[in-house]
Amino acid sequence: MPLPRLVPDPTHLSRLPGRFTFDTTTALKVAPGAGAAARLLRTLLGPATGLPLPARPDGSVVLALDSALTGLDEEGYGLTVGTEGILLRAARPGGLLAGVQTLRQLLPVDAFGGEPAPGVVWSVPCVQITDTPRFPWRGSMLDVARRFRPVSYLRRYVDLLALHKLNVLHLHLTDDQGWRMPVAALPRLTEIGGVPHGGAYTRAELTGLVAYAAERGVTVVPEIEMPGHVRAALAAYPELGNHPGRTYDVWDRWGVCENILGVHDEALDFCRTVLDEVMDVFPSSYVHIGGEECPTTEWHTSPAARRRAAEEGLAGPEALHGWFMERIGRHLVDAGRQPLGWTENGADLPPYFTVMPWRDSDHGRVAVRRGHRVVMAPHRTTYLDYPQSASPTEPPGQAGEVVDLRTVHGNDPAPADWSPEESARVLGSQVQLWTEYVPTAAHAEYLTFPRLCALAEVVWTGRHDWPGFQERLRHHRTRLDALGVPRRLSPTSVPT
Repeated sequence: MPLPRLVPDPTHLSRLPGRFTFDTTTALKVAPGAGAAARLLRTLLGPATGLPLPARPDGSVVLALDSALTGLDEEGYGLTVGTEGILLRAARPGGLLAGVQTLRQLLPVDAFGGEPAPGVVWSVPCVQITDTPRFPWRGSMLDVARRFRPVSYLRRYVDLLALHKLNVLHLHLTDDQGWRMPVAALPRLTEIGGVPHGGAYTRAELTGLVAYAAERGVTVVPEIEMPGHVRAALAAYPELGNHPGRTYDVWDRWGVCENILGVHDEALDFCRTVLDEVMDVFPSSYVHIGGEECPTTEWHTSPAARRRAAEEGLAGPEALHGWFMERIGRHLVDAGRQPLGWTENGADLPPYFTVMPWRDSDHGRVAVRRGHRVVMAPHRTTYLDYPQSASPTEPPGQAGEVVDLRTVHGNDPAPADWSPEESARVLGSQVQLWTEYVPTAAHAEYLTFPRLCALAEVVWTGRHDWPGFQERLRHHRTRLDALGVPRRLSPTSVPT
C-alpha cells in the first residue's frame, strides 16, 4: 500500500488496510476544548463536500484533547483512521488544528476546491500518524509596506500557511515606501505615509485578521521598522527626524534610505506611542522593531544626536543605534512582550532580544553563543524575492543570488555541527517575501510556491530527503492547483 503524499512529511506515518468515507451521515464527536478544530474542519471541507458534519455524542470522527499526551508538546497530534472511524488527539488545541490540515490532505484533491464537487467519494486512506514539529517557529514574512495587499489577501495567505503547518505570519507593516498600521494618536501616518503603493489597514481589519489567523493556529507578528526605514513616517511627522525644518515625501524608490529617526525625546515618545497601539491590536508575545540597515550619517551630522551621544557617555554617534534599540526594547519588555529584531552580525542588539540573522547563517551561531534566541532567516536560503533560476527570462528580482527550490529545502536552521546548547536556542526559521519586485498578489504566490513547501518541510519534520520531497510535491501541486495558486510551468509563465 503506497503512503499518502503529505507536505510536510509527518514524523511517523504508517498505512493501514482500508479506507474511511465521509458522507451525509458522518458526525463529529467533539470533546471539551476541541471546538475550534471542529469548526475549522467544517470550514475547510464544507465548500466542496457540502457535508454538514454535525456534532453528536456517537460521532465517528472523534476530536479529543488529552493533556497526558505530553510527548506531543504544543502542536503535535496523533491521527488514527480506521474503516469505521477517525480519532484525532492532541495535548493542546494547536495540535488538533495541525491534525485537521493533515486530514484535509488525505482527502481527494477535489476537497480543496471552493465550489461543490458532486459525485466525489470523500474517502481517506486508513493510516496511523504521530506527528510533532521540529521547531516552534515556522513562518513567513510578507512585506505589505512596499506593496500593499488587502486584508482579504492576507486571509488567503494565512490559509496557505496553515495548510503547510506554518504558524507565524510576520507582517512587515512599515518602511520608507509606506506605513500601513493605523495609530489613533498619529493619524497622518496613514493619511500621508499610507497613500503610495496601495493604502492602509483599519484597526478592525487587523484585529479581524489576528482572530482569523488564530482560528487556524497562526500568530500574526507585527513589524514596525525603526530607527531606519522610516521615510514614510518622516513624511507624516518630519519633526521626528534629524533636520529641523526639513520636509520629506514618502520614498518612491528601492534601496536603503539615509533618513532615520532622531534620538531626541519626541522621537522616542513617538515610537512608544506607536508600539503601545501595536500591542493593543496584536496579542503576539513577539513584536518586531526592525533595527537593520540604519545608516548613521545623519546622527554624525546632527548636533542634537552628537549631544545625546555625549550625554549618554557613548563612544560616538554610531553607538546610538544600540542605545536606541535598548530604550525601545525595554519598553516592550516592561509591557510583557518580547522584542524581536533583524541582526546584521549576531552581536548588534541587546542580549535579551530574539534576533533574526539575515545576512549570513554564521551570524546565527554568533547570536546563540551570545545568549540570544534565534529565528534563522539567512537571505541565501530564505529570501523569496530572489529569482528561482538564473534564466534570463526569469522575472525581475533582487540581484546577486538565485534561491531555487532545492536551496530552500537544503536550509538547516540548526546544523548538525552545532552543539545541543546552541541548537536549543534556535526557535526555527521563516521565508521572507520582500515586495519591491512583486507588483501583484498572483506574482507573490508565483514566488512563494513551491518554495514555501520546502521551508515547511525543513521546519516541521527536518528531513532532507530531496527525492522523497519531490515525489510528494508532485501530488501536492494538484492541491495548490485546486486552490488557485499559480503554477510555475516555466520561467516565462509569470502571472500578471
